[in-house]
Amino acid sequence: MVRINVLKPSGVDIVTSDEKETTIDIRPTVGVKITNNRLKDYVFELTARENLSGDLMIYDHKDIDIVLMQEKKKIVAFAKDILTDTVYGAESRLFEYLRRRGIVAYDSIQGGNIYGSMEAKIIDSKKYDSVRSALVQIAEWFKEEGPMIEEMEQHDEMMDDELLNPDDDKATELGEVPHEEEKGSILQKNLFAPYLYGRYTY
Repeated sequence: MVRINVLKPSGVDIVTSDEKETTIDIRPTVGVKITNNRLKDYVFELTARENLSGDLMIYDHKDIDIVLMQEKKKIVAFAKDILTDTVYGAESRLFEYLRRRGIVAYDSIQGGNIYGSMEAKIIDSKKYDSVRSALVQIAEWFKEEGPMIEEMEQHDEMMDDELLNPDDDKATELGEVPHEEEKGSILQKNLFAPYLYGRYTY
């Protein structure tokens, strides 16, 4: 015999049963998989290439190329074309961003053995994949650099357009300005030229 006390929905009356035989069917427990809803797939695009040693070479930036060395766990930035203050500024912003995100060791940021390059070591982690974390943060840095790069490209396009397609008040039609015999400050005639053995030019 099993004695069962049942509460009605009202929560007041109690029904007691001590004469009826009750069968309890205990079913096997169902496994529950708990997932973290905050974890999402992170999708990003980078123009990169893998070299023979497995290093990832990223070419998305306007001024610098970035190499992520997977075996050495190092990030190196090189000047894309020529070394300028703009290149140094981009390299400095990259490693400062990675340092603040805890990707590179702050005391490892230094100039590389190639002129105009900058490098830093990726921090080892037992909990996360260091190389993947570095790649994700580089992609995030490109998102911050995007508006500035677009603005610089628009400025270059505007300057090219000013030179190639100037406004009417800044240009003249071909043939509108008459040709003069002499232009500039250097005389071409009646000039005493010592290199011509003291003779005048005519």
